[in-house]
Amino acid sequence: MYDALFQPFHAGNLSVSNRIVMAPMTRSFSPGGVPGADVAQYYAVRAAGGVGLIITEGTTIDHPSASADPRIPNFHEKEALAGWAQVVAAVHGEGGKIMPQLWHMGSMRDPGTGPHPDAPSVSASGLKHPAKQNAETLSEKEIAEIVEAFARSAYAARECGFDGVQIHGAHGYLIDQFFWEGTNLREDDFGGDLVQRTRFACDIVAAIRAAVGDDYPIILRYSQWKQQDFEHKMAPTPDQLKAFLDPLVAAGVDVFDCSTRRFWEPEFEGDPRNLAGWTKELSGQPTITVGSVGLDGEFVASFQGAGAGVAPIDGLVERLEKGEFDLVGVGRALLVDPRWPNKIRNGELDALLPYSKESMAELVV
Repeated sequence: MYDALFQPFHAGNLSVSNRIVMAPMTRSFSPGGVPGADVAQYYAVRAAGGVGLIITEGTTIDHPSASADPRIPNFHEKEALAGWAQVVAAVHGEGGKIMPQLWHMGSMRDPGTGPHPDAPSVSASGLKHPAKQNAETLSEKEIAEIVEAFARSAYAARECGFDGVQIHGAHGYLIDQFFWEGTNLREDDFGGDLVQRTRFACDIVAAIRAAVGDDYPIILRYSQWKQQDFEHKMAPTPDQLKAFLDPLVAAGVDVFDCSTRRFWEPEFEGDPRNLAGWTKELSGQPTITVGSVGLDGEFVASFQGAGAGVAPIDGLVERLEKGEFDLVGVGRALLVDPRWPNKIRNGELDALLPYSKESMAELVV
């Protein structure tokens, strides 16, 4: 009944055994920024549970203000990279594929936090949202340094044996701060209209492509919504969305991870397709859909302690069968239920677990 979820997927040099992707979820379980044996086990258990492709929690690049928490893993120090190599080996040992998510928090990092508390927080224009001055504006020299830091981390990912990389360009973090008109007020080449505001991300993608070669998959995660404005649409029409996507494809993005809070919600009025569906049509690239898959409550409420019950996935699979999108990102359902894919595949629907903070504490290993 859900065979479409378990068909192999191939796009360029990306090849996975099924369509289920573990969505990136921040955990702060890496003291000193170094992932240990418990992190390797955490991902290996989910590969053994049937996940085709794992995207790791956000991992920070080599820039002093990239991280707000010293327990968030980094992706540049020698000891951390050695730990990540062990994670890769554990996942591959269970037959899974894995990519790191490369991340810079920008002005979403509160000053005085993270492994370098003395470093100022930075953003496109010194803004966390249109009404709050909260960070230093990046100079063009600093932008170039951050671009190069992303490229170094991507090269390190290839050296560690990862199967590709994902760039975090969503949810109001640094790259998204350049995308968003509310936080990018620059008057140089990195500001302007929606197309011009892709320049920073395009430079990062192009630098990564130059570092890793043409045969290494690059995924870009992006969102219309921001943590500061859940209803925001930086591209309110299909034409504007295409204009946004075209330069990113030209720079070298292979797959778009289209972050929404609820996968079933249409992106534009008058058409049932979601953001991943529209992105696939307008860009010509494969897409990942995500947003409350398998659960009946969206994830923002979980930050206030709300649980979520098990929800049917029939509608999701129908859309996958029709080719609206190519891959399905699963988040909280995999936190509490590492065997979620295999349970779906084996028809063990009555054994699927609801999400709650209590169940997560028991089962997240």
